[in-house]
Amino acid sequence: MSITILGAGNVGLALARSFIRKGETVVLGVPDPDKYRAAVSELGDAVRLLPTGEAIAASDVVILAVPHAAVAGIATGLADWQGRILVDATNPLAPGLSGLSVGTTTSAAEELARLATGARVVKAFNTTGAENMADPAYVGGMPVMPVCGDDADARQRVLALASLIGFDAIDCGPLSAARYLEPFAMLWIHLAIRQGHGRRFAFGILRRD
Repeated sequence: MSITILGAGNVGLALARSFIRKGETVVLGVPDPDKYRAAVSELGDAVRLLPTGEAIAASDVVILAVPHAAVAGIATGLADWQGRILVDATNPLAPGLSGLSVGTTTSAAEELARLATGARVVKAFNTTGAENMADPAYVGGMPVMPVCGDDADARQRVLALASLIGFDAIDCGPLSAARYLEPFAMLWIHLAIRQGHGRRFAFGILRRD
């Protein structure tokens, strides 16, 4: 089946471009498709733009690339997610990028899992900027993409998607590891925006033989 991405902002479009480049079919789901037709038209025939509910029904993998404030409404808008893999690519950013509004003893991903009945929630695609999701290629190696989730099969499928588009996908185990991945995302944001490093960098892992 196709991959559904909810949200057609910077992150949603960047992921769509990367998946399409690798031959995948993508469905973009938004509340008002007419508002996004011009922006999405550049992606060509490999993408379908549908209302949110129809977009969810079209795929068994759904990526949330929306503002965190919209997550609860989407999660509870479906009475039963029927085993779909729900990938949380959001971060619970506090106003003014001053930090995170959720953390320490839980995470936004764990809260999502409590709300989305029947979904297999995986945390991924949240720890770097949209530019790196659109083009993960670096001369020095592959950017790391941490992935966590309680369902092993769902986690492996998302690891495969991250690897497909050029990331060094790392299995971080259970969904509770999102408590570390969301602050890790905040570090990238802090360096890129607050510390003036710009958005043309990514984190990677160095390995000894």
